Amino acid sequence: MRIAAHRLSWSAAGRDIVCDVDLDVAPGSTVGLIGPNGSGKSTLLRCLAGLRTPSSGEVRYDGEPVAGWSTRRLAAHAAFVEQAADTDSDLRVADVVGLGRMPFRDRWRGHDAYDRAVVAAALERMGLTELSGRSWKALSGGERQRAHIARALAQQPYAILLDEPTNHLDVKHQLELLQLLAATDQTVLVALHDLSLAARYCDRLLLMHDGRPAAEGPPEEVLTPRRLAEVFGVDADVARDALGHLTVVYRGPLAADGRRAEGVSV
Repeated sequence: MRIAAHRLSWSAAGRDIVCDVDLDVAPGSTVGLIGPNGSGKSTLLRCLAGLRTPSSGEVRYDGEPVAGWSTRRLAAHAAFVEQAADTDSDLRVADVVGLGRMPFRDRWRGHDAYDRAVVAAALERMGLTELSGRSWKALSGGERQRAHIARALAQQPYAILLDEPTNHLDVKHQLELLQLLAATDQTVLVALHDLSLAARYCDRLLLMHDGRPAAEGPPEEVLTPRRLAEVFGVDADVARDALGHLTVVYRGPLAADGRRAEGVSV
């Protein structure tokens, strides 16, 4: 599914959080949203997922504006995974993942054989099969995050939008998740803090700064030492590692005048 935004803006309390974003995400591609904290990544994702109504501009799925779409119709097209989604209910892991099937069934009808097969496949893809009967409250933060990603997979959407999904995951599960997202034929938009992981697994990057796009394109074009200095305030090089993957090597933070901060190494 193609996701496009045209002059998309969202404001709160008289302040522009996202301003004049133009974006065209090709079907099946993986696009990483990067930028400092407060740059508008999370808000942009919510607008693209139809969870927030833009102050101006529009979002289109396969050329059709999504304004006015029902929650059920939006959920059938795109799944959204929050940074730290939670629930107070003492559900089993399989029940949480099964919530992804809600857009496709009547409120009063339980899961049928197909629904159960989809949920089982999603649990397996996220390495949660052995935890399927465990209480939600007994899970670690990383296990809960993997369960919410499994819920999104069980939703079988055309697109998956994820807000910092690697935050609570250990290195192994970070790599497994990003490999999964990069290999899927679904359209993926994912906000990431780790620039080296974004460069390795994303087809394109959108760099946000103060609510506006600062650069958009292939990772090697977006991640330059100058942009890293201007947007993130760090002194860094961009190089290829021993496996040929683009990676960011940090020398240290920059002071307000653009010089490297004294006495600090990273």
